[in-house]
Amino acid sequence: MSKYDWSKFVLRLPVKMEIPAAYEAWSTSQGLQKWFLRKADFFSLDGKLKTLAAKGDGYHWLWHGYPDSAFEKRKVLDANGKDFYQFEFSGGCIVSIRLKKEQDLTIIELTQENIPPDENPRTNLYIQCQLGWTFYLSNLKSIYEQGIDLRNKDENLKDVITA
Repeated sequence: MSKYDWSKFVLRLPVKMEIPAAYEAWSTSQGLQKWFLRKADFFSLDGKLKTLAAKGDGYHWLWHGYPDSAFEKRKVLDANGKDFYQFEFSGGCIVSIRLKKEQDLTIIELTQENIPPDENPRTNLYIQCQLGWTFYLSNLKSIYEQGIDLRNKDENLKDVITA
């Protein structure tokens, strides 16, 4: 029996949208705020605010349901402008997004790797990030296919899975 690799996971989502729209959903402030984040800013190396992310840009992300002290401020590692996007994420992880067509659907393939070992399920990035990405990918599909946003945007409602 082979040993399970807890340093990486892959999630694949079929969604009824074109690849350029899916790429924009991941690589623009407006796109990310539509299905994922409360606020998404991208910055060039010289600190100028951008709407479309490019390789080497920095980002600052805030979530619904969390205070401004809970944020990601990291770097875009790759962005080819069409079907591949990669960024640094929590704990030194790397998240890669690959977009491709299968049948009449766009497949969004998310890979999170370089996940550090952690025996505590409350802080384990393999478990917590996979749960989070599963929800947010489902929300992306819900918004783009049905127009329904599943996120909790009520700042007074705390500790819910849809934040």
